[in-house]
Amino acid sequence: MILKSDRLTHVHSDIRGPLYVEALRMQAAGTPVLRLNTGNPGNFGFQMPQSVRQALLENVDKAVPYCDVRGMAAARQAILEYHKSCGIQDITPEDIYICNGVSEAVSMLMSALVGTGDEVLVPSPCYSLWSNNTYLGGGKPVYYRCDPQNAWNPDLEDMRAKITGRTKAILVINPNNPTGAIYSKETLLAIAQLARENHLLLLADEIYDRLTLENAPTYSMAALAPDLPCVTFNGLSKSHIICGFRCGWMVFSGPRAELAEVEQGVTALASMRLCGNTLTQLVIPAALQDRDSTRAMMLPGGRLYEQSKATVEGLRKIPGVTLVPNRAAFYLFPGLEAGAFDFESDEDFAMKFLHEKHILVIPGHGFDWFEDLRFRIVMLPEPERITAAMASLGEFLDEHRR
Repeated sequence: MILKSDRLTHVHSDIRGPLYVEALRMQAAGTPVLRLNTGNPGNFGFQMPQSVRQALLENVDKAVPYCDVRGMAAARQAILEYHKSCGIQDITPEDIYICNGVSEAVSMLMSALVGTGDEVLVPSPCYSLWSNNTYLGGGKPVYYRCDPQNAWNPDLEDMRAKITGRTKAILVINPNNPTGAIYSKETLLAIAQLARENHLLLLADEIYDRLTLENAPTYSMAALAPDLPCVTFNGLSKSHIICGFRCGWMVFSGPRAELAEVEQGVTALASMRLCGNTLTQLVIPAALQDRDSTRAMMLPGGRLYEQSKATVEGLRKIPGVTLVPNRAAFYLFPGLEAGAFDFESDEDFAMKFLHEKHILVIPGHGFDWFEDLRFRIVMLPEPERITAAMASLGEFLDEHRR
C-alpha cells in the first residue's frame, strides 16, 4: 500500500466530513435532509446581484487568455481602492494577489510561510482551513481561546501565554467564523501590540467584513497597525453570493523588507498555477462598487437579518441551550449545558440529530473547539424554515434530556 503523507495526520474537514457523507447517503436513499453545514447561500435561493451578473455578461470575452499571476489590473485596482477605504493606505496593486477563493490564498500564503516546527497562533474556535494549512506546512497550530463570556473576543492573556520562540504569526478571523462575533477595536489594538512586541506577522481573515448586522462597524487589522507586517484576506463568495466563482485575494501591507521572502514564495506558488480564474476577476470592480446589495440583506427586513433573528429567537426558547447572538456573517455557535443531555460527545449529538430529525449541523470540534459541547448553525434557510428547524432541535433535545 502506498501511504499518504504524514503531514495529513491532523488534517480534518468536518464541514464535508463523515456527517456530510452520511447526509448524502440519507438523501440518496430518499430521506430529505436540511443541510446547515456549509455557508453556501446559493443553495438556499439567494441570487447574485444584478451588478455582478451584468459585469460577467458584458466582459466574458476578456476572460480567454491567461492574465498576470497576481491578477487582472482593473480587478487589483478595485481591490486596492476598497482596502484603502477600509484604512489601509500604504499599498499598491503589486501588493495584491487574486486567487481561486480565499482558500487558495490561505494555502499559498501558509505554504510560503510555515516550515517544519513553526507555530502559528490560531483562534479556538477556528475555521479549520487555517489549522489544516499550518499542519500541511509541517507546522503546529497553537490555539488561543476566544471567550463566549466576552462576546467571543480573544483571551489576550491566553494568547500572550501561548507565544514561544517558534511562533511566527498570529491569525485573527474578524468577523469570525464560526461565532459571528465582531472583535472590539481595543482587542485588535492589543493583539497588534502583542505582535509588535514579539516581531510576529499578522494574518487578518476579514472576508465577512461587509456582512455585519445593521451596519455594525468592523476595523481592519492592517489599518490599525500600519507599522506591522500584515496579510489581509478577503473575497466575494459570501457578500455577493458567488461561492462557486471562487473569488478571493490577499493584500500585503506594512514593512516590505520583512515581507519580502514570504511574498517571493507566494509569487512562485502563484506562477505555478499561471493565474486565478479570469471570469471571476472580471466582476470584482462592479461587485466592490455595489455595496448596497450586501447591506440590504443585513438590515431589518433583509433576508439575512430576519433569518438571524428567527434563529436566535428559536434557540432562546430551548432550555439548556446557551448562545451569544451573532453580529456578523450567518453563523451561530451555540452550546448545550453540561450534564443536561445524554450525548457522549458533540459528534454523537450531531449524528443523532441528523438521524432523528434529518438536520445536518457541524459539531464544535470541527472548528477546533474542545471545551464544552457546541455546534455551528448556518442561518441560510428562509425565516419560516429556520424557525421550524429550531423547533425540531427543541423537540430533539427534550427527547435526550437527562
